[in-house]
Amino acid sequence: MPASETAALTVATREPEGSRAARRLRRSGLVPGVVYGGGEDPVPFAVDDRTLRHVLAGAGAVVNLAIDGDASTPVVLKELTRHPVDSHIVHVDLLRVRLDQAIQATVTLELVGEDSAPGVKEGGILEHVTRELTVEALPGDIPDRIEYDVSSMQIGDTLTLEGVTPPPGVKLLDDPEQLVATLSPPRLQGDEEEGIETETELVGEGAKPEGDEDRAASDEGGEE
Repeated sequence: MPASETAALTVATREPEGSRAARRLRRSGLVPGVVYGGGEDPVPFAVDDRTLRHVLAGAGAVVNLAIDGDASTPVVLKELTRHPVDSHIVHVDLLRVRLDQAIQATVTLELVGEDSAPGVKEGGILEHVTRELTVEALPGDIPDRIEYDVSSMQIGDTLTLEGVTPPPGVKLLDDPEQLVATLSPPRLQGDEEEGIETETELVGEGAKPEGDEDRAASDEGGEE
């Protein structure tokens, strides 16, 4: 849900000096970033890694950004790039917004009530297919996640976006027929073993007993 208070983030401008300078920033505990939009030029900045993570973890969609101590402006997260190995933040892009104009954003779709679903209790396999949604709303109304209750799912059920109810003021832009989750029957161990046995039999049928080829070649030689 949207945060009750807008978080504040203070950053410092930096010179856009390329990837080598960006690596030096990261080694010193800073994250390079750029703020775009709002009819103004893009501004490269650097921000303390811990501060950024703390603000993003506790904030809603909107963050009040102050650059070099100037007056703050509302921004939203445009893109966050993480390291592929340890997932630490390597770059952040922010977008200036107006609080009275709707924007599009991507939010997480979270399944809740899985342990209570009858199909799961019977051993069924729940597959979460769609994990992100595209929404449209005023910046202050954009939630950090939308929940979908799956506690009533039975084995064989499928859920689509048509059943997702967004918070007030939020519009879902994805196809209502898009698949969200499925609950499949459990795969029995006996079925797996039977498949392995069948495969073994087929391999055995295709193999020739040891020595057959030598005997066949000997017989042909005798006929000549």
